[in-house]
Amino acid sequence: MAAADGGTTGTDGAGGGQPPGVRIDRADNSAFNFGQGGSASTTNTTYGGGQGPDPAQRALLEAVRKLREDLDRFVATDDTRVLDAELVAAEDEIDTSGAASRTRLEALRDALATAGTFVAALGSGVAVSESVASLLRG
Repeated sequence: MAAADGGTTGTDGAGGGQPPGVRIDRADNSAFNFGQGGSASTTNTTYGGGQGPDPAQRALLEAVRKLREDLDRFVATDDTRVLDAELVAAEDEIDTSGAASRTRLEALRDALATAGTFVAALGSGVAVSESVASLLRG
């Protein structure tokens, strides 16, 4: 098996006296998945200002993505479809400009409230709600 540095490693540990394994020196624009049922994705995004989202916006983006995954496990209703549309719009806005606007945050907050208590019971729903509330206060 070829290693990342061009060397080889055998199943018997030959070639350097180390047990077989994986060594990654550097990985740019890459996604990795380990384990059954996992997934990996990467988005190559360029922000208009040359910077990525600030930590609060990045936390919102991660929470939005997780909530969208969680919503896929439920039977869709009109309210969850509206919420999903707002989540998509927020994700796109953060990906494009590095931040969700105040108007977008308010629309997302309203969609979360309308979607009901089951969304509020999801950890990802709570994370999005808390991130939105924090950004609206800030």
